[in-house]
Amino acid sequence: MNPYLDLPSPAQPEAGQLASVYGLQNHGLTNLHRVYWNLPTASLYEEVVFRGEARVSHLGPVVVTTGKHTARAAADKFIVREHSTENRIWWGEYNRPFSAEKFSGLLTRIQGFLQGRDVFVQDCYAGADPRYRMPIRIVTEKAWHSLFARNMFMKIRRSEELKHHVPEFTVIAVPSFQASPIMDGTRTETFIIIHFAQRLAIIGGSEYGGEIKKTVFTVLNFLLPLEGVLPMHCSANVGPDGDAALFFGLSGTGKTTLSADPSRQLVGDDEHGWSEDGVFNFEDGCYAKVIRLSPEAEPQIHACTRRFGTILENVVLDPLSRRLDLNDDALTENTRGAYPLDYIENYLPPKMAGHPRNVVFLTCDASGVMPPIARLSPEQAIYHFISGYTSKIAGTEIGLGAEPEITFSTCFGGPFMVHHPYRYAEMLKSRLLRHGSTCWLVNTGWTGGPFGVGKRISIRYTRALLNAALAGRLNGVEFRQDPVFRFEVPVECADVPAQILDPAAAWPSREAYARKYATLAARFVQNFKLFGEECPEEVREGGPKVAIAEG
Repeated sequence: MNPYLDLPSPAQPEAGQLASVYGLQNHGLTNLHRVYWNLPTASLYEEVVFRGEARVSHLGPVVVTTGKHTARAAADKFIVREHSTENRIWWGEYNRPFSAEKFSGLLTRIQGFLQGRDVFVQDCYAGADPRYRMPIRIVTEKAWHSLFARNMFMKIRRSEELKHHVPEFTVIAVPSFQASPIMDGTRTETFIIIHFAQRLAIIGGSEYGGEIKKTVFTVLNFLLPLEGVLPMHCSANVGPDGDAALFFGLSGTGKTTLSADPSRQLVGDDEHGWSEDGVFNFEDGCYAKVIRLSPEAEPQIHACTRRFGTILENVVLDPLSRRLDLNDDALTENTRGAYPLDYIENYLPPKMAGHPRNVVFLTCDASGVMPPIARLSPEQAIYHFISGYTSKIAGTEIGLGAEPEITFSTCFGGPFMVHHPYRYAEMLKSRLLRHGSTCWLVNTGWTGGPFGVGKRISIRYTRALLNAALAGRLNGVEFRQDPVFRFEVPVECADVPAQILDPAAAWPSREAYARKYATLAARFVQNFKLFGEECPEEVREGGPKVAIAEG
């Protein structure tokens, strides 16, 4: 919208009615045209349409396109290096240092850029547990980003609470502002920069909604371990008898799909904390991949793509009928839906649960050699947690092609881990041992051969295996010890073919399978050298034996 045309917008009369007394001047934002405070969903819809930011699709979702960035710009994320972070951050590929002086200059230019413009504010919380929830503020240039924040974070319902809201961390997202790499010290025109001392993050050059969500997650990954809470990149659900389960995994491994189980209550689909009291969701919404979503295989998530209030990113829309084509990847493979958690019929309203009985690591093995499920010892669990083996699925990060890319993303969420991985691993191990949780490695990738030769394991089989594991039905079956990784693999499971449980049998050649398995094991060993010095011997011994694999 042209900031110089003072046209009355639909929500203009209500723009300041839910404003906090802790105003935007506290963030250096002054001389703004109009501030729209804490608008509800319907008002944001009107603003989104009025400003031409999106289209309303059949049955109600808004459909947005995010321009050149249809995924996270992971290489453009920085953390300001200052006294509070200097000796605490795991500096490197995922946590690139940024100077405080450059941050100050860039922030000043953003503050100047926003003068005379409209902004939207959502005051909310990150974290369902009142003991650990963090008051946050999301300031956005786009109305749909304000709706995104409202969907994803814990909403404040009472006007009096909104009036006195004081954020402990603020995110300012201005996608139309682009950095100057020469002047600002950024890698490109896009930037995501977190300043922990100032409790402030700034985002520019990208309209992809996931940047807002993951910036807050990165902040929690730094702050919560200092309070004794383990932050986790995982989904969580609860069974009929109150047994909680966690599902770790990168995007595309099945975290959202597998946790949205009609027979279990959903705690959350992506980000959780594990405190001394149990697990709790960081968010109040879900952010699911919707490419080729099936109403048969994922009925609950598919239903959310037909509801008012859902935001659909980069989903192809027929301009006349306004009907969606979830199978069309013309814009990106990484199409997304952001919707409130209570759109899932059997969600757990408190968004909190007890200590998990089962912990599941989801890996998408593009090599086609890992078993569909394996039981891990505590030492093996920590080894695989630190390794974080999976395959990046097309579209989830900028630069990924159509073919899955084998990767090791430590703690199954490397880009968001701020401390050294072993700090999170130590916290996980102590909780597994204290509460007797059983840990499983589940492969949702390929079988019968690598990508391009084999086929993706059926979600029906994965669900059958998981249901058996979570219900304790696998405890009574026979297990074999894997000769390479030495974890335990069940030899039978109801409703799952034997050749699925024995991946070698599904390959045309057992010799070719063994060679591929040995190659993968060697990659595990090579990758773990990055962390080995920080880990005790028993954890290092939790990995594969390459000599056995090659023999």
